[in-house]
Amino acid sequence: MAEVVRMPKLSDTMTEGVVAEWHKKVGDHVDSGDLLAEIETDKATMEFESFQEGKLLYIGVESGQTAPVDSILAILGEDGEDVNAILEEEKNATPAVETVPVQASAPEPKVETAPASTTNAPQPQVAVPVVASNGRVKASPLARKMAEEKGFDLAQIPGSGDGGRVVKADVQHFVPVGTALVSAVGMTESYNEVPVSQMRKTIARRLGESKFSAPHFYLTIEIDMDNAMAARKAVNNVADVKVSFNDFVIKASAMALKKHPVVNSAWLGDKIRFNDHVHVGVAVAVDEGLLVPVVRFADTKSLSQISKEVKELAGKARDKKLQPSEWEGNTFSISNLGMFGIEEFTAIINPPDSCIMAVGGIIEKPVVKNGQVVPGNVMKVTMSCDHRTVDGASGAAFLNTFKGYLENPITMMA
Repeated sequence: MAEVVRMPKLSDTMTEGVVAEWHKKVGDHVDSGDLLAEIETDKATMEFESFQEGKLLYIGVESGQTAPVDSILAILGEDGEDVNAILEEEKNATPAVETVPVQASAPEPKVETAPASTTNAPQPQVAVPVVASNGRVKASPLARKMAEEKGFDLAQIPGSGDGGRVVKADVQHFVPVGTALVSAVGMTESYNEVPVSQMRKTIARRLGESKFSAPHFYLTIEIDMDNAMAARKAVNNVADVKVSFNDFVIKASAMALKKHPVVNSAWLGDKIRFNDHVHVGVAVAVDEGLLVPVVRFADTKSLSQISKEVKELAGKARDKKLQPSEWEGNTFSISNLGMFGIEEFTAIINPPDSCIMAVGGIIEKPVVKNGQVVPGNVMKVTMSCDHRTVDGASGAAFLNTFKGYLENPITMMA
């Protein structure tokens, strides 16, 4: 009997997925455990293995296409089985959705040199995409995947294939150009619109929900980093793994969280969860936004262990190879822009955390020590707090403990 394979929910925030590549084609036999397809989620591209077996009778989502979680990805069964009944049943069970026709736009508008007041100036040529009966632009799977990767809108790409179908060469040679206007001095204005990726959609939704649902307040503290700089130099002179200042920040925050569990908490609506474990999320910049891989039980790990783990997780994040177990479960988050020359900033809380720490760069400036003005190295950190779980005094106490660890780093190594 034919069985439906549905679009899997591969992360806690995933609402839809993109089929990056099929590893089977219609007519192939599929065994349980076979690699069926690669699915792009909001955070990574993951291999999807089949839990069923049979002949691949139907593919519901072509390579490069997006589909919601639980929609029909494929149908497996035996030779000769009719899948139309399954598709009809699915169609009848799905509420009707109003469709918006695809609007054509100019792939390369022609810029006229006539004055703007000329009313009979020729208009730009508009490439009208060929649309199939299901409302999608006709394109080969490879062309569709390439357009998705490049951020092109298929509706803007003129097709040279049979019946106007968009093929690989069309995507390769397509140069997106926005609306162009002629000014009085002959200059042009242009823009380029790129479709929003799954990752960027999720970042926008989650941070929007956090900013507008969690009442943020901010606490900033300045830290003397002279001792931390000396400790880092000493560690790196003898350790096989070189440690960064961010590794010191992770270690110090993890140890401070053990002393201030109210900061290591989460708002759950009708209750507050105080976590006994410390899992520190570390924001990593990738092409499409930010990912936050998690250093688990960070308070129990050495600086070298933290450094090695952060480097491995950051590499996986940039290669879109993170697994759900590596990005879920954070109890506190850190965002560091010091390496970009940023002295001070605020960050939006990363749900379900109660707090996130924004770390600036180490700045050399005059400081007062023992009544004397001397050269010093200081770093500012700003903690964003959810006022539903953390009060000002609680947040301040945590930051002072954190400051104490960084200004006396030997206490982290005892």
